[in-house]
Amino acid sequence: MGASPEQTVGGQAVIEGVMMRAPSGWAVAVRLPSGAIETRCEELPRLSSRSRLARMPFVRGVMVLGESVTLGMRALTWSAQKQAGEEEEELSKWQLVGSMSLAVVFFAAVFILGPAAAADWLAGESRVLFGVYEGVIRLAVFVGYIWLIGRMDDIKRVFQYHGAEHKTIHAYEAGDPLSVANIQRYRPEHPRCGTNFLLIVLLLAITVFTIIGKGPIWWLITSRLVFIPVIAGVAYEILRYAGLSADSRFGKALAVPGLWLQRLTTGQPDDSQVEVAVASLVAALDDASVDALYERGEVAVARSVADTPAAAEEE
Repeated sequence: MGASPEQTVGGQAVIEGVMMRAPSGWAVAVRLPSGAIETRCEELPRLSSRSRLARMPFVRGVMVLGESVTLGMRALTWSAQKQAGEEEEELSKWQLVGSMSLAVVFFAAVFILGPAAAADWLAGESRVLFGVYEGVIRLAVFVGYIWLIGRMDDIKRVFQYHGAEHKTIHAYEAGDPLSVANIQRYRPEHPRCGTNFLLIVLLLAITVFTIIGKGPIWWLITSRLVFIPVIAGVAYEILRYAGLSADSRFGKALAVPGLWLQRLTTGQPDDSQVEVAVASLVAALDDASVDALYERGEVAVARSVADTPAAAEEE
């Protein structure tokens, strides 16, 4: 059976490091230019324990996505500052809003409105051709974009840390000791990955927007922007089910397209990258979970690595 919601953890790769989200908090660990590992963590209970809306199917997906993007931006900025040797300076609320707004505008323009406009031009008056063209163009742009950025050396490193994150989560949720050897046995793809989420969103969008059909330009823009949050909520439920039912036939079938796509977004990590992922996970867990983790057996990093002075957020 898959892991229960109380046992699951998630995360993302950052610059020379990994961010992990556990039930009671989140943490980010990076490999400094000096070779040392530095961590930062904060207590943050699951969104479902802080909001009733976050326990409602379909609504919770949009809320979880918003919080994930916010934490991801903070972790990514911190990791970039550590590589540049800059003093840590927390992003303000408005800086986060501005950065996320730019990201949303870019995503909407490139992956939503752009394909719709191109399909409208190519299809003429045909509703059927419009739906086909829009879906094919959107999927091709998405996969092509991932493939293209994956050719960059810096992004290849990020994708390797992405693999280290997934391997570590696999081993943790399986109840194995978190030694490097144990973790490296697992595959770098994971059924709950955000890459799977984006792919499910795109596939659902193809179906929904084909049904909606074409219309005036104002309808194309409005319908795409209005329905994307709805589609995201449905996609989250599908991804959640696939993750919690990973051992069932249906769960495996749901995960296949995303696992295939992750061959582009994950790489095989080296042992030093796995150590960073483990340090991030240990820092994100509460004390009782960490005690239980060390009772399993060997852990890739000493507990003190996750308790560096940088691990505690300054008030």
